[in-house]
Amino acid sequence: MDNLIDKHWHHLPADEVVDLLGSNPDKGLDLFEIKHRLEYFGPNAITARKGKGPFRRFLLQFHQPLIYILIASGVTTALLQEWVDSGVIFGVVIVNAIIGFIQESKAVNALAALARTMTTEATVLRQGGKKRIAAADLVVGDIVFLQGGDKVPADLRLLQVRELQIDESALTGESLPVAKAGGQLAHDTVLADRRNMSYASTLVTYGQGTGIVTATGDHTEVGRISQLISTTVELETPLTRKIAQFSNILLYAILALAAVTVLVGMVRGETLFDMFMAAVALAVGAIPEGLPAAVTITLAIGVSRMARRHAIIRKLPAVETLGSTTVICTDKTGTLTENQMTVKEIIAGGIRYGITGAGYNPTAGRIEQDGRLVDGNDFPALAECLRAGALCNDSVLVESEGNWQVQGDPTEGALLVSALKGGYAPDRLLTETPRIDSIPFESEYQYMATLQEAGGGRPSTIYLKGAVESLLKKCATRLDAGGNQVELRMDEISRQIAELTSGGQRVLAFARKELPENGRGISHADVASGLTFIGLQGMIDPPRAAAVSAVKICQAAGVQVKMITGDHPLTAAAIARQVGLDGAAGTGKVPVLTGRELAELSDLALIDAAEKTAVFARATPEQKLRLVEALQAKGHVVAMTGDGVNDAPALKRADIGVAMGITGTEVAKEAADMVLTDDNFSSIEAAVEEGRGVFDNLTKFIVWTLPTNLGEGLVILVAIFLGVTLPILPVQILWINMTTAGFLGLMLAFEPKEPGIMQRPPRDPATPILTRTLNFRIFLVGALLLIGAFGLFQWELAAGASVTRARTVAVNVFVVIELFYLFNCRSLSKSIFQLGLFSNMWAFGGAAAMLLLQMVYTYLPVMNRLFQSEPIGMLSWGKIMAAGMLTYLIVELEKKLWLRGAGR
Repeated sequence: MDNLIDKHWHHLPADEVVDLLGSNPDKGLDLFEIKHRLEYFGPNAITARKGKGPFRRFLLQFHQPLIYILIASGVTTALLQEWVDSGVIFGVVIVNAIIGFIQESKAVNALAALARTMTTEATVLRQGGKKRIAAADLVVGDIVFLQGGDKVPADLRLLQVRELQIDESALTGESLPVAKAGGQLAHDTVLADRRNMSYASTLVTYGQGTGIVTATGDHTEVGRISQLISTTVELETPLTRKIAQFSNILLYAILALAAVTVLVGMVRGETLFDMFMAAVALAVGAIPEGLPAAVTITLAIGVSRMARRHAIIRKLPAVETLGSTTVICTDKTGTLTENQMTVKEIIAGGIRYGITGAGYNPTAGRIEQDGRLVDGNDFPALAECLRAGALCNDSVLVESEGNWQVQGDPTEGALLVSALKGGYAPDRLLTETPRIDSIPFESEYQYMATLQEAGGGRPSTIYLKGAVESLLKKCATRLDAGGNQVELRMDEISRQIAELTSGGQRVLAFARKELPENGRGISHADVASGLTFIGLQGMIDPPRAAAVSAVKICQAAGVQVKMITGDHPLTAAAIARQVGLDGAAGTGKVPVLTGRELAELSDLALIDAAEKTAVFARATPEQKLRLVEALQAKGHVVAMTGDGVNDAPALKRADIGVAMGITGTEVAKEAADMVLTDDNFSSIEAAVEEGRGVFDNLTKFIVWTLPTNLGEGLVILVAIFLGVTLPILPVQILWINMTTAGFLGLMLAFEPKEPGIMQRPPRDPATPILTRTLNFRIFLVGALLLIGAFGLFQWELAAGASVTRARTVAVNVFVVIELFYLFNCRSLSKSIFQLGLFSNMWAFGGAAAMLLLQMVYTYLPVMNRLFQSEPIGMLSWGKIMAAGMLTYLIVELEKKLWLRGAGR
């Protein structure tokens, strides 16, 4: 039985496939053989992969250095019996863990969603009779019957087909239903071109077929994708990597400084208990308790902003990842394009016409020649071509609240729209010339034909549409521009076809033949010869106008855009030219790598090809995954879009996976970090812009908060080294850290995006959060906090103030300097006057609330008892405000000096 797995069934004759699988096309399998195969192969279902249980996933939320620091803070404050502060810290830890657990649980559902796509029923031939069974009970060798509306229950080698069309977009990325056929195919035929196979989880849109099961469960193509998802490594985001590195450094620094504090104190003859408490104060001061909450809230605000721009974030760190993106790998259909087939050109009677507008709205365009409006009544060949497209058609165009949709085949929908743009309403045409009979499209013949009654003693007319190569060989004459039958010129028509296909258009040919009035039916013999060629209609899924401008914005921002599609290479290249990929809009030839060419590349060659090539066509799921890995090997932060089952492994592997909300499968959505509610590439560009703003605001918060922790630590260290009274106590440090983080620092999360944010290149993924300039600024402000707090503490003591009052002054120095420094941090390089003084009113609101809170801290008796504070006079407040203003001016001067140095 093992030799039946992974055979190239498409390459073998149908009879040989049946023999190898030990089946009977007339009777199917017998009862005992079915039982034996079910025991051997197992049920036709995707095996659920064993993952981490819910409890373990929850515990792993605490396995982060920053969380370790927070837990240490909570334990420390509990030891100090500051139960309120300890409760707040542990509350932040628990909330962060719950949020992370919920987000991860959603991601784990990807495999469950994939398994659900296999739950269906199937009609099979068993023991000589047709039966309806659960798809899970199918075995290799079963004979399965397919018809329109069925979900294909397993991988099948097709034995018989009648007009069978299957939507394989979720598996291959092919935008249109695929016409199936029998026969043998070349050994190296790629998945998307295997016309004699149908695959599990795809959808039958038209026709009927019979096939034999070649693979079930995990051995199907969709099963292999399940294995890819379960084995794909999810990468950390740039933010989580940098925060983890920063937290590790901070953790070791705090432990080292605490040890030095104890050692110095012991050398100076202090007691171990006093030095332990001093070390605790140092640790509490150095730990940025508000950082995890600030990161979460800043990302959450980014999520809210992105939602307003049609991007729903499923995993919080993905917000920042977008801002660091260096490459966007995007699908074509529906993302860069409208996902609505549109006739763009018609050639009839030797004249070439252009059609304006895009999509299914017939009122949004017209037919032109050299820019002039064309009336079909003046051009008989054009009129006949439009009539043929509308009458030889089984689809319907419907409008609801201004939204036009096609019920039926997208190609036929495009033909209806082109007829309406030319003034020919399909309903009116059918009333004037009712349909008598038809020959449905069959893959064997590659055309559709209808017999239309003319009435009034006129002969009935057969209209045909289909593949060019199928119809042309049946034609004896053609229509000229005036509607007269003339000699057929094959070389001229071949040239016209080449012109249309070179632009990536799908070309349909149209022909007609007149029959006697009493003709009541037609057969293939009636249209085997003697046809009159009418013309050609070229159609394409046109690019979205918003996508064209979004691609330009991304490229200006230094973000590469690459197209990975399941469509034909010519179509992919044409759309790439129109949207401007690889800088080739309207010029030259866009290089395209096909799935077959990718399969021949080594990993090293692929890395180079992925960097240099902008368009990839006919890519398999494994190749999409390899392309993402190749780009990541070059150091890129990769955003990957997708909508199908086949996209899920690459979505999960990418630094950020972007699923389509309208056309996307549940599998793709569950594997993705972000879902687009409008399936529009321009929403990705908007999300990148918002992501850059989020990273800027996170950086601003870190640059704002770290000088406080540094200053507090320095104040404790200096006091211990000098052997003097501590200017601030651990409980006061906690007050400073928790209140200022909430009322001041978090206001930076609401900071609007700075001008020119999409005119700068992406951040290098290897660049640390804090540059050399920002590190200098942190140490500068930390030193100013030390000088201000320690200096005014000693000044108050020298003026005869009590230690409690002097400490109250020191605490207020920290708060007020942080308040002034907040306005420095609204931009890391510009003055707030350049940004707009009142562009972030949250900062003013937070500053006012913080000052009010400090009044409560300083003057309310209950607060004096809890935090060992004492009321202070106006003179002290004057000194405190002066320290804050001086800090603001020094930092602004440092900004100017840095900018001047950077400009040289």
